[in-house]
Amino acid sequence: MPKNITPKDLKARQEQGETFLVLDVREPWEVQEASVPGALNVPMDDVPASLDKIPHDRPVVVMCHTGSRSSFIAEWLEMRGYHNVLNLVGGIDRWAWEIDPDIPRY
Repeated sequence: MPKNITPKDLKARQEQGETFLVLDVREPWEVQEASVPGALNVPMDDVPASLDKIPHDRPVVVMCHTGSRSSFIAEWLEMRGYHNVLNLVGGIDRWAWEIDPDIPRY
């Protein structure tokens, strides 16, 4: 099972200078609705063909709308040798609620 991180914890760690790849596994139409700046969008079904875009040398935070798809992908990545993968609990919805209320909730 992948480790979880809350939006508040991720934001705090980012503010302390930690760098993460935020991997947004939502569909493009969802990213158009609401997004986190700097996130890499690779739809869930495209992740297996896009592993070259996902680094092994820094933490990867996987996010989706509410945390279900991202948990699945985080676990999938771990089974393929990624050792520093975190699931963003609550996804973009919780991020909008806790961190950035300007992000639309859908």
